[in-house]
Amino acid sequence: MRVERLQTVPAELVDGFYALYADAFEPLRVLAAARHVLSPVEFAEEMADERIDKYVAFDDDGTAVGLTTFTGDLSSVPWIEPAYFAARHPEHAARDAIFYLGFTLTDPRAQRGRVFRATLQPIIDRMVAARGVVAFDICAHNDTVRHLSRGIERSMSAACEISMQPQDVQTYYSVECHGPKATTPAVAA
Repeated sequence: MRVERLQTVPAELVDGFYALYADAFEPLRVLAAARHVLSPVEFAEEMADERIDKYVAFDDDGTAVGLTTFTGDLSSVPWIEPAYFAARHPEHAARDAIFYLGFTLTDPRAQRGRVFRATLQPIIDRMVAARGVVAFDICAHNDTVRHLSRGIERSMSAACEISMQPQDVQTYYSVECHGPKATTPAVAA
């Protein structure tokens, strides 16, 4: 298996990666309050955005079997606020050493763990070299049920000394109205 760092994903791979992406993220439509599924157009735009690195894993036959996105330009991630991270990590911001780990996709026919580790390793190497900060977001379902943050923490801590803590929490509420309040009849005086 080899991993290539690409600035843009070749057009002939975008549709196949989108199919994997849609399969992986579609269940989150009913499991997470925030929108996690990009449209095909939004996905293609991200695949063409040169500010976002794409680590693409190819199997021994040359077939693309995995993709992880990663960027040092937080302005390329529309759902986060770069100033938030710069305020909390000013020394890293001054060195351009704040990064964002986007998403990872693996073809289900491939060995998922092996592909994930293969695409994550060059990112970890960059983090170690930069002595950087990497931010990422995980919905509650993927964190509490699939334990994705633990997997990332294990992978990072195998390569370097780390500290990891949640940065922020967005809580969604809903209020259901059950009709007008019953009024209490006035008591005659």
